Amino acid sequence: MGKTSKTLFIFATLVVIAAGIKAAEDLVVPFLLAAFIATIAANPVFWLEKHKVPAGIAIALVMMGIVAMVIGIGAVVAQSVGSFTAKLPFYQARLVEIVESLIAFVEPLGVEISKELLLSYFDPGTALVMAGNTLRGLGSVLSNSFLILLTVIFILAEASSFPRKLRDVSSDPDQVLPHFARFAENVNRYMGIKTTISIVTGVIVAVFLALLGVDFPVLWGLLAFLLNYVPTIGSFIAAIPAVLLALIQLGPLQAAIVAGGYVVVNIIMGNAVEPRFMGRGLGLSTLVVFLSLVFWGWMLGPVGMLLSVPLTITAKIALEASPSSAWIASLLGPADKQGAAETAAGETTP
Repeated sequence: MGKTSKTLFIFATLVVIAAGIKAAEDLVVPFLLAAFIATIAANPVFWLEKHKVPAGIAIALVMMGIVAMVIGIGAVVAQSVGSFTAKLPFYQARLVEIVESLIAFVEPLGVEISKELLLSYFDPGTALVMAGNTLRGLGSVLSNSFLILLTVIFILAEASSFPRKLRDVSSDPDQVLPHFARFAENVNRYMGIKTTISIVTGVIVAVFLALLGVDFPVLWGLLAFLLNYVPTIGSFIAAIPAVLLALIQLGPLQAAIVAGGYVVVNIIMGNAVEPRFMGRGLGLSTLVVFLSLVFWGWMLGPVGMLLSVPLTITAKIALEASPSSAWIASLLGPADKQGAAETAAGETTP
């Protein structure tokens, strides 16, 4: 088989695999989400096991924490929806005041604006609707929560024995196991650092909005935490409903302060803190990160956007395992030799 035929065969295989994943979305998404949760939960389980806690008890304790967190998220969303409904008349009155002030400001300049048209565009329910749609996309997957939790438990139970099983069934374990170890290390590093940074981002946003007096600061902090997993645009999407609600509730000046606060947090966490700890371990170019967001979001919806970087890292390492497809993995890598060297250094650093 010639080089061109091999290339066409690889692309055809990738197309078939992508079509299969898209067709089996309802089955694939819960499994991938379970694998995502298990990857995050694996480190606490291993830490407990190192401190002489039996494996079964360690898994049970971590799963209890996950269930408590899911219940807490549901409670926050439910409480916020109820409180928002109660305050809706206040938001509507504030919106009318803002629109009337805007019309009074621009009329002397000869600009005619329809009050009804502005009110139809700036619905006071838009802020919570945007947040609700984002959370609902994840919540629709969590409707299979029992299946997901069972899958997480089985993954955690088998995690410690999987390298041994892979060695037993592999025809060339010395070649396969280093790729598997590298994959596990990169994904665990990404998940651990990204989760920590997302938690810190959510807490900072919630405290900042609470100090300014914006309603539902915990909800907006939760939204910032979840959307921080979405690279490039997630943090900016998380800011939109909070800024819109601040505009309706407190006025333009406070809304500008909220927007400025989000920008500062995103610059510090996204451009300073996160690359400092994670940039060397990803081994993906910026363009690939963005395209992976678009591709996996189209394939798997909100969960695909959440898992876009881990899934792309998985594909890159799988491509590196075969000499015939290693060139594709190189295209997914950093843009310059220095970035590649940093990636290699990050992979060998414990």
